[in-house]
Amino acid sequence: MSGDKSGRAAASSGRAVPGGPAARNVDLPFGFGGFSAGRTAALLVLFVLGVVVAAGGALVQGGWFPGGLLLALVGAAGLFHGGARVTGGRAGAVAPAAGWVLTVILLTASRPEGDFLFGAGAGSYLFLLGGMAVAVMCATFWLPGQPPAPTARLGK
Repeated sequence: MSGDKSGRAAASSGRAVPGGPAARNVDLPFGFGGFSAGRTAALLVLFVLGVVVAAGGALVQGGWFPGGLLLALVGAAGLFHGGARVTGGRAGAVAPAAGWVLTVILLTASRPEGDFLFGAGAGSYLFLLGGMAVAVMCATFWLPGQPPAPTARLGK
């Protein structure tokens, strides 16, 4: 009974109670953040931009080799990194990367007529593997800012 009173007293005084609302608010280093309607719309727009950048990069990388390959990879890296910065989390890099990878994979498949967009040269493979590597780097290396330092040392 006294534990219940101290728990209620701690809750009313603003202190954190074990198992209370403050204990459930855990900031994980790999979290994607909350999903509101605006955030979901932004991620959907980033996904569509990933599709557009992949289609444009597929055309440019083969047309102006090697400069087109570099331009396509830099454009993809800018979109992935910019998406992470704009949304403030890794989901901003993952959404355009998912659109990019899906589009590139679909463009590499040959059609029944025998048509395909990518040739079997080194540039196509560098575009595919380099873009995937850039996507992974932008999604994993982007780290949020450090949490504020506590005013007191632990244990005191």
